[in-house]
Amino acid sequence: MANSNGWGDGAANNTIGWGQGANNAIGWGDIQADSWAGLTDITGVPGFDADAQAFFTAANITDATQKTAVNQLVLDLKSYSLWTKLDCIYPMVGGTSTTHSYNLKNTATFQITFNGGVTHSSNGVQFGGVNGYGNTNFNPSTNGSQNSHHQSFYSRTNVSAVEIETGGTDAGSGSYVAARLSGTSYFRLNTLTDISIANANSQGFYIGNRTASNVVNGWKNGTKVVSGTVASTGNPNASLFIGAWNNVPNPVIRYYSSKQCAFASIGTGLTDTEAANLRTAVQTFNTTLGRNV
Repeated sequence: MANSNGWGDGAANNTIGWGQGANNAIGWGDIQADSWAGLTDITGVPGFDADAQAFFTAANITDATQKTAVNQLVLDLKSYSLWTKLDCIYPMVGGTSTTHSYNLKNTATFQITFNGGVTHSSNGVQFGGVNGYGNTNFNPSTNGSQNSHHQSFYSRTNVSAVEIETGGTDAGSGSYVAARLSGTSYFRLNTLTDISIANANSQGFYIGNRTASNVVNGWKNGTKVVSGTVASTGNPNASLFIGAWNNVPNPVIRYYSSKQCAFASIGTGLTDTEAANLRTAVQTFNTTLGRNV
């Protein structure tokens, strides 16, 4: 029997289309992607950037907070036009040697090989200062640019010792960042000459940066703390290490770090604005994870 709203008239013969599945007036029964209730994911589960998702899959990241932090990091790096300038991005999330080894930029390249005394936790990678380090497998002689290069390291530890946080060198050229080597921050980028500045606390985010054949600068927490006119002498033929200095000429690994790393990156040189924005993105990331300093 017909009625004003068509109740009981079956799928095909009622006013608002109850029972018709996808083919009804308000879209009840349509697939999630095409539902008319806002044309969004109606379950409320957010989508992730494709590069972030690739990292989650490779590193088996399942923690919701870590996913949120990494996804926002990717979005921020892209919005600041930094994504294309970074070859290696190590967010150090997941709490294990495996999860900490993956390169967020491309999980199939430059995966870290950890060696020696290294402790992994939700706060990042704690280097032991004796024999622990991570080999990024990034060799500037084949992967880098002589006059455009940066390395970064986020230190959660305040210690003054004869330590280098990230770097590598051969007989003709070298690159490294030392947050607080005997009370001084040192930056060397594709040369054998350092620039340096006194530093009373090694906690923070450090960037060693070369932007031209004779322009280098060092950054701490988004501020350029030192700059210099230093000629580049070539790309060192040495894999860059995190947690130590890969001193190929001797050959011997030197200046093991005892600092805890909560982020590291390698890439091309950064403008002043880009260096400041990189710190902003990384600080937001670590703040979300509750491990910022």
